[in-house]
Amino acid sequence: MKQIVLRHVPPARPEATDFVAVEVAPPACPEDGVVIDVVHVSLDPYVGSRLRGRHMGEPAPRPGVDPIPGAVVGQIAHSRVPHLAEGQWVHSMQGAWAEKVALSSHALRPIEVHQTGSRAHLGALGMPGLTAWAGITQLARAGAGDQVLVDAAAGAVGGMAGQIARLRGASRVVGIAGGPAKCALVRERYGFDACVDYRADGWEDAVGLALPEGASVHFENVSVGMATMALQRLRPYGRMVLCGLVDQYHADTVPPGLPAGLVIGRRAVVLGLVVYDFYPRWDEFVAEIAPHVASGGISIAEDVAQGLDAAPGLFERLMRGENIGKAVVDVGQGIARPG
Repeated sequence: MKQIVLRHVPPARPEATDFVAVEVAPPACPEDGVVIDVVHVSLDPYVGSRLRGRHMGEPAPRPGVDPIPGAVVGQIAHSRVPHLAEGQWVHSMQGAWAEKVALSSHALRPIEVHQTGSRAHLGALGMPGLTAWAGITQLARAGAGDQVLVDAAAGAVGGMAGQIARLRGASRVVGIAGGPAKCALVRERYGFDACVDYRADGWEDAVGLALPEGASVHFENVSVGMATMALQRLRPYGRMVLCGLVDQYHADTVPPGLPAGLVIGRRAVVLGLVVYDFYPRWDEFVAEIAPHVASGGISIAEDVAQGLDAAPGLFERLMRGENIGKAVVDVGQGIARPG
């Protein structure tokens, strides 16, 4: 089978040439697990820092040896677990950029794909959706009357954050994104009330004009600089969720932190979000959000590449912020199997 490995440890922001496809023997089925045929692989920003051993203490893949880690959706090809049947659709955060993966039964979740489609379990119902749900509903506790500001609003997490805030009753949702195409996506597909293009002149003033009463909730994905700008436009006692600081993923030095005086002056509540804490609540999240995905009330645009060989190129575009929507690679086609 085919899998993607590193040629070498990327010296900085990963590029397509840092990866290579190799042929290896298919994995054996573990005693307490399954082998799945991978149908979709998720490409996510955090993988860029993991490739350099800089993500939550998780090990970097060894060049030429270990497949690139990534969430996957697929179908069980072989099972040694009675309650997991061949042909069953599953999702796992412990997958890889490979045509087949062997997984412990504890490392996967059975999923239902007929109403929502299979790719949704890597986006709206996958880790991006869970991250947004956790930040908006469990940490910020956004609800009726809140005015919500979301950075990186065209991304899979940011787009879901705004849509879930609106679902929970927020009165106004404003996004920040880069370029007219992304801002149009945020307004027209994700239903934000406004989107500010941070590449345009005077964009910081435009954020203030879009939220004349100030934001009561801010969802940050990008940088300390962006978070500081949002703090300046936060209402007293507003809530800020620090979901990610993607600008730091490939930096060699850590920039200064949030200005403490500004946090105090705004009486702000600043909440750090690590999505791993919410993995035990994945089923609860899916139960709430899946009906809205099935009806089309919530959606995430997808940037889809065909075939495992296309993964490095799409990942480079993701690292450069050039993708539009959730980055997914279609590795194979789902097969209708008995059971």
